[in-house]
Amino acid sequence: MTAATEIAFENTFVRDLDGLYLPWNAAPAPEPRLVLLNEALAAELGLDPAALRGPAGLGLLTGTAVPESATTVAQAYAGHQFGNYSPRLGDGRALLVGELVTPSGERRDLHLKGSGRTPFARGGDGKAPLGPMLREYLVSEAMHALGVPSTRSLAVVATGEHVMRERGPEPGAVLARTASSHLRVGTFQFAAATGETELLRRLADHAIARHHPGAGSYLELFRRVVQAQAQLVARWMQVGFVHGVMNTDNMTISGETIDYGPCAFLDAHDPATVFSSIDHGGRYAYGNQPGIAQWNLARFGEALLPLLDDDPEEAIRLATGVLQEFADRYLAARDDGYRHKLGLPDGLDAEPLLVDLATLLAERKPDHTLFFRRLADAARGDAGPVRDLFDDPAAVDGWLASWLATGPDPAAMDRVNPVYVPRNHLVEEALGAAVADGDLEPIQWMLQVLGHPYDEREGYERYARPPGPDAPPFMTFCGT
Repeated sequence: MTAATEIAFENTFVRDLDGLYLPWNAAPAPEPRLVLLNEALAAELGLDPAALRGPAGLGLLTGTAVPESATTVAQAYAGHQFGNYSPRLGDGRALLVGELVTPSGERRDLHLKGSGRTPFARGGDGKAPLGPMLREYLVSEAMHALGVPSTRSLAVVATGEHVMRERGPEPGAVLARTASSHLRVGTFQFAAATGETELLRRLADHAIARHHPGAGSYLELFRRVVQAQAQLVARWMQVGFVHGVMNTDNMTISGETIDYGPCAFLDAHDPATVFSSIDHGGRYAYGNQPGIAQWNLARFGEALLPLLDDDPEEAIRLATGVLQEFADRYLAARDDGYRHKLGLPDGLDAEPLLVDLATLLAERKPDHTLFFRRLADAARGDAGPVRDLFDDPAAVDGWLASWLATGPDPAAMDRVNPVYVPRNHLVEEALGAAVADGDLEPIQWMLQVLGHPYDEREGYERYARPPGPDAPPFMTFCGT
């Protein structure tokens, strides 16, 4: 494996997309200290974990001393934030270091979050608090283990300085993460807003080559992204994940989950659930995520219009046709996922069961994760555990009878319904111990448990339990 000073980065984003980045350097990290290192991911990337722990590795992970092969840049993008358009967002506190080609031949960005102010900072300090960076590490790795496409976390490095936030000074940190790319809907919005069709075309060609090489046209690129996002959001809904800030600059072209700010997981199944401290109107509530995804994709289609046809009306007609495919693609992915979660036999018309289930969950609000996991107990003959999740256990009996009559497969259900997700109260407990006391043991235990979410293990019962009835309402903060 390659030492930190010998890493051969490639820079196709920089090579192909002049006009969509600014060369920039990371801010100093006065006393860098490695907090977490994902050794398994490092090995997948072809990196030497021991080298990453050394001075040169810390220089790479903070961006303060990168190999000659790297070209650190702040990426430019625009975006709709809570529905309001901002023409110039960009990496205000992040840098793209370069691209690694892994031993298996995959191309992965190495990107640093919290590496200091850039020209896109818009008045921010460009830094990141340790707590939110640990949250992204923990949740993104949990999502990966759940089989949800996601950016991944390589390391968290404390910088040795403090940053000021709403709740006072907090330790600063840099998160090193990887992704198949950081191309976003907002990247296309920025390129389109320049009015330079050639820049937009270069961006679209780059996206096709990198993510959707089978797309033979720009319209097909749009269709591929619609499909990828429909499948991604269906997976979010199935595991009870709430992104919290689905702005267009947080939607990737690859179909990976990105930017884990005020993210969290459902306890009670309530479509109106919002965890973000800044989402006052509930725009990004759990149940709104599919509709917001389609809204964001409409903005992507708008950005692509100059490439779809010289006639603006024909371009709109073409884009609208593809956008309208989202609903069917999402519903197909959603229902297919729920068929597996319910262990239903192939060929069964599941629509009546799924419609009744959606109503039952929304009205009765049982714990999302426990409900689906305990259904396997019911399929094995013991409905008691799942009935216990309801204030009125009899409320679920009618639906259970209809479902059991289909002959569900409990072993298959255990393979797709997790025992463990990042329970919000346990995440906060672990982050609090790490930030306030420097105690990483709770996070390390959570990472171990969440790395095998489908395997129920004796002694880990607390990681499967929701918070108690007296727990205060949970709220998350984005860390900017």
